[in-house]
Amino acid sequence: SCSRAKDVTMPAKLPVNFFSTRSAVIDLFRGQLDYAEQLRQDSEIVLYFFYAPWCGQSIAAREEIQHVASRLSDQVLFVAINCWWNQGKCRKQKHFFYFPVIHLYHRSFGPIEYKGPMSAVYIEKFVRRVMTPLLYISSRSKLLDFLSNYEPGVVGYFEFNASPQPPGYLTFFTSALHSLKKDYLGTLRFGVVTDKRVAEQISLQHSGSVYLHRHANTSLIYPKDILNYTAENICKWALENREMLIRWLRPHGGKSLLLNNELKKGPALLIFIPYNPLAEIHPLLDEITKVALEYHKCNKSQAPEPDLQHLGDTDSPAFDSSVRDAHLKLSETFSITKYPCCNTVVLPQWHSISRTHNVCELCVNQTLGVKPNKVHVPHCNFLEIEAALDSFYLQEHTFFQVISNTIECSNFLSFYSPFSYYTACCRTVNRHFLSFIGSEKTIFQTPKVAFSSHGKKDNTQFSIPHIEDRNCFIPDLNISSMNITGLSCRTNKTLNLYLLDSNLFWIYAERLGASRSTHLKEFAAIVDMKEEVHYVLDQNQSLAGPTLENFIKNFSVLYSPLKRHLVDDPSAHFQEQHVITEVTTHTFHETVFVSEKNVLLLYYSQWCGFCASLNHIFIQLARLLPPDNFTVARIDVTRNDLPWEFMTDRLPTILFFPHQRKEQSVKFPEDFSVNLPNLLKFILHHSSLSSSEPCTKECQHKESVLQQGHISHLEREIQKLRSEISALHQAHGQLEAQLSEARREEQRLQQQKHTLEKQHKTLQLHSEQLQATYDQKNQELLEMAEKLQELAEASENLLKENALLRILVASREGKLQSRDEMKEPLQSEQTLPEDNSMSPSTATAAAEEERTDNIGTTETEHSSGNRTQ
Repeated sequence: SCSRAKDVTMPAKLPVNFFSTRSAVIDLFRGQLDYAEQLRQDSEIVLYFFYAPWCGQSIAAREEIQHVASRLSDQVLFVAINCWWNQGKCRKQKHFFYFPVIHLYHRSFGPIEYKGPMSAVYIEKFVRRVMTPLLYISSRSKLLDFLSNYEPGVVGYFEFNASPQPPGYLTFFTSALHSLKKDYLGTLRFGVVTDKRVAEQISLQHSGSVYLHRHANTSLIYPKDILNYTAENICKWALENREMLIRWLRPHGGKSLLLNNELKKGPALLIFIPYNPLAEIHPLLDEITKVALEYHKCNKSQAPEPDLQHLGDTDSPAFDSSVRDAHLKLSETFSITKYPCCNTVVLPQWHSISRTHNVCELCVNQTLGVKPNKVHVPHCNFLEIEAALDSFYLQEHTFFQVISNTIECSNFLSFYSPFSYYTACCRTVNRHFLSFIGSEKTIFQTPKVAFSSHGKKDNTQFSIPHIEDRNCFIPDLNISSMNITGLSCRTNKTLNLYLLDSNLFWIYAERLGASRSTHLKEFAAIVDMKEEVHYVLDQNQSLAGPTLENFIKNFSVLYSPLKRHLVDDPSAHFQEQHVITEVTTHTFHETVFVSEKNVLLLYYSQWCGFCASLNHIFIQLARLLPPDNFTVARIDVTRNDLPWEFMTDRLPTILFFPHQRKEQSVKFPEDFSVNLPNLLKFILHHSSLSSSEPCTKECQHKESVLQQGHISHLEREIQKLRSEISALHQAHGQLEAQLSEARREEQRLQQQKHTLEKQHKTLQLHSEQLQATYDQKNQELLEMAEKLQELAEASENLLKENALLRILVASREGKLQSRDEMKEPLQSEQTLPEDNSMSPSTATAAAEEERTDNIGTTETEHSSGNRTQ
C-alpha cells in the first residue's frame, strides 16, 4: 500500500527591524504587545504605530513617523509594533483591516485613532492636540482670537481656588479628548478661562460652566439641569450643536463616498490652498474665513449678541461696523428688502421665432384688514409660494404677451385667503441675456417702475422683488456692489464651503480644470451636481477675499454671468489633419456654429464597438462630399463635455447642422441603417430644404450654384467610381487566373502528399521490424552475458579447489615420508611374539591412519572428477 505524501510547509522567516536602531522609535518587530503595554504605563503620551512589513503604505509612513519622533521624542513615547508576524501577540489579539494604524494614549485615556493624512505635519499637529487638548485663555484679546476662528469653540470657566483642581475640570478635560477620538479632524477647539472678568464677557458666571460659540446662530451654554455633567455628554452636546461654516475635506485615497455625500447636499465651493498645519499664521485662510463668516451672517440687520459686543474693536472681521451701517442704511431706504418670500418665474416665448422671454418676480404679501403689515417669520413658507404659483399660472395670459422695457408690477388676490395678495413684477428680456455682463447692468436696469392693477388697488410700496435682484430697483447698483453679508440666506443657490490642501489633493483640482503647469497651487471651483455643471475661478486672478466674494456673488445672481467649465480632451489638440475632423470641447463652437459649412457630427466613445465600425463609412463620406461646403466631424463624449442641449444618452448618435440653420440641427433617424447611401440621402435632403425666411433671387442663385456644384462634384465622383469598377474587373480576372493556378498547384501538392504518406507508412513498418530485431538481439546478448558470468564464477571455484588439492597432496606426501622413516627403526628391533598383539593405542592409531588414507583417496578421486568435468 502506498501512503500519501505529507504537505511540507516552510516556516515564515523571522522578522527583522523595521525602523533603524538609531531611530527615536522603539521597534517591537516581534509583535510584543505586552511589552508595549508596560512601556505605556510609564509614559504620559504614547503613540502606537501598528504596521505590516510588506505594506507599501506602512513603508511610506515610516519616514513621516521618524520625522515626528525626532521632534517630539522628549515629550512623546513612539512605539512601532509589527502586527503581521503570526507568532506575535499583536497579531493574535488585534484584528486590523488596514495598515498602518496609529493609536494615541493620554495617560489612561485611549486609544485615540488618527485617521488623517500620513504626512508628518498633520501627524505632529494631531499629536500636539492630544498633548494639550485645552487652550488656556488668559485675556480678552485671546478670547476674541479664540472665538473669531472659523472652527467652533467650546470654552469652560473654572476657578482654580480649590486644591488640587476645581470640580468638573477633569471632566471638561476628558471631554476634549473625547472630541478628538470622535472627530479626527479636530474641528472642535476647547479652551479654558480662569479669570472671572474674562468669563463674564461670554455670560459665564459660575465655575464649571461650558460655553459653545456660534457665529451665525445663537451661542449656547451647557444645560447642567437637563444633562448630566459627564465628558461624553459634553462632547456629544458640542458635536450636535456646533456650527460648520467651512469644512476641510481630506479624502484618504481609497474608495470612499466622502465627496459624493458632500456634493449631494447642494452647490459646493471647493477651495484648494497650500496649507501647513504647524504654521502660526495663515493669511489666506484668514481671508477665506472672513468671507465665509460674512456669507453666513444672516442676522446682520439685528443687533450683535450682548456677550460679544465688548470683546474687540470695531475693525475686527467679526464686527465690521462700516458694513453694518451700510446695510442698515440700505434697509431703511428700501424697506422692500424685508420681505423674503419671492420666486422667479420665466414665461415661455410668446412666438416660435421670438428670442425674448417675460421674466416675473412673484412675491407674497400678507395683510391684516386694509393696511398691509409685515409678518415676522424667519423663513419663507413654501406652501405660500406654491399657492402663489398656482394663482399666477391661472392668470398667466395677463403677463404672457406683454413686451416692455420697464418693470411692470401687478397685484392679484389669493384664492385661499382674503387677507393676502400676490405681486408680480415682469419685464421682457432677450434670450441671449449674457450680453448684460459686459456693461455690468441687470435686467431691471431702469428705476422706472410702472404698475397695473388686476383685481386689487395698486400698492407700490409693498411690491417685493426676488431676493437675488433686490438691487434692481436701486439706480446704478450692479453685481459688483452687491453685499455678500448674509447672502447665504438671501438666495436660492446657497453654497457649502469646503477647503482642501493643495499639497495633498491637487489631483482633484486638475480634474476640475486647474492648470498642471502652475507653480502656485491655489484654485477655486463651484460644483453643482444637481445641475451637472461646475464653474472655475480664473487662475490668472489671485485667490483673495474680494475675488472669492465676486465669484460667489456672480454665482448667486438670477442670471449668472459665470461660464460653465467643460472638460476638454488634451490629446486631441496635437493630432494631425485628417479627413474626419476631431472636435473637442473648446473647438465645438468654432467647428459647428462659427463655421460656414454644413457639419455632420458623430458622437462616439472609445468603448463603443459599433462606433468604431462606422469609421470607414464616414471616411468614404468625407471623401465624397465637397470639402468647401461640408465638414464631417466626430467627438468623443466620454472625454469631452458638451452643452446640455447637445447631450445624448445613446451611442452612436449622428447630428447634421445645416449651414444657414445651425440652431435647427437634425438627428439621423435611429430606425435607418447607417450606411453610405442613407447618409448621403439624409445630408442632401436636409441641406436642400429652404429656410424659414423667404428666399430672394440672390439666395436662389446661390442655391442653384450650390446645387450645380453638388451635381458636378457627384458626376466627377461617379466617373471615378466607374474607373475604379473597371480596374476592379481587371483585378478580378487576374485573381481568377491566379486562383486556377493555385488550384492546380494544390492538386499537385495533394498527390505529393499521398506519396509521402505511403513512404512514411513503409518506413514506419521497417522501423518497427528493426526495433523488434534489436530487441531480440539485445535479449540474446543479455543471456550470453549471464552464461559468461556463470563460467567466470565456476573457473574461480576450480582455481580455489586446485590450490586446496595441492596443499592436501603435499600434506599427504609429508605424512607418508614420516611414516616410512618411523617403520625402519621398528624393523631393526626384536621380533617378539608379543609384537603380534597390538596395544589399544597402536590399534587406534593404525585405524586412524587407515581412515585418513581412505579420505585422502576419496578427495583425490573427487578432485579428479571435477577436473575431468
